[in-house]
Amino acid sequence: MKTKYIDLIDQTFTFPQKEFHLREEQLQFHGIDLMELIQQYGAPLKFTYLPKISENINSAKKWFATAMKTNKYQATYNYCYCTKSAHFEYVLNEALKNDIHIETSSAFDIDIVENLKGQGKITDDTYIISNGFKRDQYIKNIARLINNGHHNCIPIIDNQEELTLLSDVITTDYQIGIRIAAEEEPKFEFYTSRLGIGYRDIVPFYREQIKANPKVSLKMLHFFINTGIRDTAYYWNELLKCLKVYIQLKKMCPSLDSLNIGGGFPIKNSLAFDYDYQYMVNEIIHQIQIACTEAKVAVPHIFTEFGSFTVGESGGTIYEVLYQKQQNDREKWNMINSSFITTMPDTWAINKRFMMLAINRWHDEYERVLLGGLTCDSDDYYNSEKHMNAIYLPKYNKEEPLYIGFFNTGAYQETIGGFGGVQHCLIPQPKHVIIDRDQEGNLNTSIFSKQQTSAEILSILGYS
Repeated sequence: MKTKYIDLIDQTFTFPQKEFHLREEQLQFHGIDLMELIQQYGAPLKFTYLPKISENINSAKKWFATAMKTNKYQATYNYCYCTKSAHFEYVLNEALKNDIHIETSSAFDIDIVENLKGQGKITDDTYIISNGFKRDQYIKNIARLINNGHHNCIPIIDNQEELTLLSDVITTDYQIGIRIAAEEEPKFEFYTSRLGIGYRDIVPFYREQIKANPKVSLKMLHFFINTGIRDTAYYWNELLKCLKVYIQLKKMCPSLDSLNIGGGFPIKNSLAFDYDYQYMVNEIIHQIQIACTEAKVAVPHIFTEFGSFTVGESGGTIYEVLYQKQQNDREKWNMINSSFITTMPDTWAINKRFMMLAINRWHDEYERVLLGGLTCDSDDYYNSEKHMNAIYLPKYNKEEPLYIGFFNTGAYQETIGGFGGVQHCLIPQPKHVIIDRDQEGNLNTSIFSKQQTSAEILSILGYS
């Protein structure tokens, strides 16, 4: 009778997989012995595996290069990293090894850009795509960057007033993009994105405020879908509407030569994850090629802004199961030694799903459980609604500690959770470890941040 945890995984999924395999009964992630990591650094623990960042960047570049060659597409591809996904220096350092560009979202992002320029990690040739709603400090910082010679900084106009605000403080000629306010999916609470300018208003805006302005040239049309790049009728319909606007503008605006297809690739959230990246890229390039050829206009250079796809799959979070509570005849609660609300806030805020697997005891019998966090908040839990399937784990055994891992948690969780600040119920922020490989492929680990102490938290609260 197959009642072991390993039997359950084998019966439910294809296993092992590229990033996961077992050594004896312990889970390995990209060749990292996770139990060794726990023994060295303890749990709860967050980690970032840097090589995965470069791997994903280069995979995307390969997919676009292949699609452009297949379709004889006569333009270039530019990979941008969306910094809001993770602003940490170790992320940018790894990403920038791969000849990429940067997308910013707010004023302080420009300070990061200038810091990186000062270190020689980016140059004036690096595109800085400045998105977001812009006022005051963000406008001033963009202007400072452009006035200091970074002419590849392209502010993306979110509303028509921004053009005047930028022109008032930028002292040289500059390029801009325009963001399309795409329609949201039918299930959304509102019909049109609050970001960008409506389809009908873009061409009049160009004619009235940009065309005769000798200081400004329109370079880019920015197309963003909130739910990401997916093979749905909704996505293809919005892309075709965007291409109609691009073609209409291109015929009257020779400087327009780029299309930014924002909205990223999905990342793996289950061992059952299935997404054909190469097919999607090829189809996007094919649709753009067809539309432009029929309209007899040059195809645009392609920009993408991948945030979660760049950094998400590099991250992991490890917990220890402290105790099991049997609350009724059906519900067993495995209590972890941290909080989901503070360490993985997307599970609480938007019911986001992450891959969850036991790290040890794979040859033990399994049971169905719910997972509870340490806070006294009823929403601090992780259950089957937030997971691809019901949650099964090796049976709780007080004498044999059980460790569980959540994987592909590298995007947004630290910044949304308020890294370095006060956490809900004063649950301390866990230790964070950076994992890299040297030129020979050997693993190197280092502590990026230690677990918060009570003294640090009390200081933030004003008690010292």
